Amino acid sequence: MTIRTVTRIIPAQATSDGAGVKLKRSIGQSNATRHDPFLMLDEFFSDEPADYLAGFPSHPHRGFETVTYMLEGHMLHEDHLGNKGHLKDGGVQWMTAGRGVIHSEMPQQEAGRMRGFQLWINLPAVEKMQPASYQDIPADAIPNLVLSEHSKAVLIAGRSNINGHDAIGYINGLDGRSMSTDPIYIDLQLGSAENISLNLPTDHNALVYVYEGEVAIGDQVLSSNHSAILSSGDTLSLETKNSAKLLILAAQPIGEAIVQYGPFVMNSSDEIEQALKDYRDGVLAIA
Repeated sequence: MTIRTVTRIIPAQATSDGAGVKLKRSIGQSNATRHDPFLMLDEFFSDEPADYLAGFPSHPHRGFETVTYMLEGHMLHEDHLGNKGHLKDGGVQWMTAGRGVIHSEMPQQEAGRMRGFQLWINLPAVEKMQPASYQDIPADAIPNLVLSEHSKAVLIAGRSNINGHDAIGYINGLDGRSMSTDPIYIDLQLGSAENISLNLPTDHNALVYVYEGEVAIGDQVLSSNHSAILSSGDTLSLETKNSAKLLILAAQPIGEAIVQYGPFVMNSSDEIEQALKDYRDGVLAIA
C-alpha cells in the first residue's frame, strides 16, 4: 500500500464566465494549474439570481469533455443538433464535444439557489475529432454508497473501493461505458469524525476539491474552496473533524501537448487555427 499525499494546494479564485455567471475556478486558472487530463474545475454557488441568471448563451467547444454536476438548481442544455437536456438537483450531464458542438446552458429558475460544478476533461488526439455526444444522468440513476449514518459517496464515474466497499460509478458501471482516460468522479459527503480510505489506480493522476468544511490528508488540512494535487500511490486516506464535502477526481493522464484557445483544446496551433476557421465557416459542429 502506497499512501497518496498532498503535493500542491490550489485555492479557487473568484471569476466569471458565460454572460457573467459568478463562479470559483481552481484547476485551470492558468496552464500551470492543469492536472492532466483535467483542464478546468469551476464551482458555481449563489442564492442571488443576478449572479447566475445570464447563464451561458450559445458557444462552441472542440477537443474535450465537459461534466456538469448540479447540486441544486435547474439548467437547460440545448445544442446545434436539437438536443435538449434538463439538469436538476443531483443530476449530471456528461458531454463529449469531440469535433465540435455549439450549445447553451441557461438557468430555468428566476430565484433560489444554484450550485454545482463543471469539470473539463481532455481527450487524446485520436479522439478529439469524434462526433459530439452527451448524456443526461438524473440523480436517481447515480449510485450512492452509504458509508455511515451521516456519510455517503455519490458515485458519478469510475471504480474504487471505499472503506472496504466496492464503489462503482454510473459511467463505467451501470451504463457499461468506457473511456480511454478511465475517469473516477466521486462526491464524498462526510459527517464528523470520519476516517475514509479509498483505492485509486497507481497510474492515475488525482486531486481533491473541498467544497464544504475541512479535510485532513496526512498532515495537510484542506479547507473549503481549495484543490489538492495528490502524489502517486494506490490509497487515499482522509479524516474529518467536523462534517465536510469534497470531490475526488482521478484519471489516466494523456501526456500530449495541449494548446488551448478559449473553448477549443487541441494539440497544436495549426489545429486551433482550423477550429477557428471551421467555426467561422459554420462547419465546426458538422459530423
